[in-house]
Amino acid sequence: MCKSVYSALEEQILVIDGAMGTMIQKHHLTESDFRGERFKDWKMDLKGNNDLLNITRPDIIINIHKEYLAAGANIVETNTFSSTTIAQADYDMQSLAYEMNVAGAKCARAAVDEFLSKDPSTPRYVAGAIGPLNKTLSLSPDVNNPGFRAVTFDEVVEAYIEQIKGLVEGGIDILLIETIFDTLNAKAAIYAAKKYFTENPVSESDNINARNGELPIAISGTITDASGRTLSGQTLEAFYVSVLHANPVSIGLNCALGAKDMRSHIEELSSIAECYVSAYPNAGLPNAMGEYDEHPHETAGFIDDWANNGWLNIVGGCCGTTPAHIKAIADKVKTIAPRKRPVVETAY
Repeated sequence: MCKSVYSALEEQILVIDGAMGTMIQKHHLTESDFRGERFKDWKMDLKGNNDLLNITRPDIIINIHKEYLAAGANIVETNTFSSTTIAQADYDMQSLAYEMNVAGAKCARAAVDEFLSKDPSTPRYVAGAIGPLNKTLSLSPDVNNPGFRAVTFDEVVEAYIEQIKGLVEGGIDILLIETIFDTLNAKAAIYAAKKYFTENPVSESDNINARNGELPIAISGTITDASGRTLSGQTLEAFYVSVLHANPVSIGLNCALGAKDMRSHIEELSSIAECYVSAYPNAGLPNAMGEYDEHPHETAGFIDDWANNGWLNIVGGCCGTTPAHIKAIADKVKTIAPRKRPVVETAY
């Protein structure tokens, strides 16, 4: 049996997978691939709704997970970044959000279980990906009405509870609230997770990763530019303090920046975080065509520096990264000791 993620994090740097969207794009899928037989007469275009592929082309999603596992990933993320009623409203597929999460979790679970059956000594886990939504609670979409909000806190909580229910029932090991640019949205996701687990506790006999009735909650924010702040205006330390009440297994950063520009922020986070630290940067910054040019050895070189400085517990890639990037990263960190959590003094 695979050890718990808590035990594994004490022993090694765990590698999380790379970009799902980048890999899906490499398949050059058509509208019919997204629709499948079931949605062939859907009233809207569905191409680009990557989460729908959990239902219509699970073979592709499972194979992408397998590619990352073969490259050395210990954690694979479900293809559920936009699997909420709020995000799926763009395709009028709100009613399918729960099903997408169950299907996405089962795709990742199938890939992980296959690798565990062959090599149970290597820790591998499924992280249920919970994205930031396409509507924010902290910012108004109307420049002429700064007090307006397109969604309420309760609506966001309800959407996240449904997503979490689907992910847990599909077989995940970890909840990953990621790519956070609006901390209030993240707080709604945290509240949803706590509420769900209070009403539906998970025992350790059902999942070795469970503690106090909850699956581990990992949190990953996004520093959007050189200001060192999130889009909703928080500094990294402020963001960290804002979500620490979730008692997360890890807090980290992903997306927006490449490893070169993320370095100082990971160094800072490593010095203040009482929990484990994660980082999965983009493959550099996009070029004029919106594509990522950073080669695997370049990304891995930056990560090697971070790991040797003792800043990392979980590391991988975000936009533009591929199994080749993850293999290069995994090869670099496999012999490096994980970051030791600091003993933080309190004022009481």
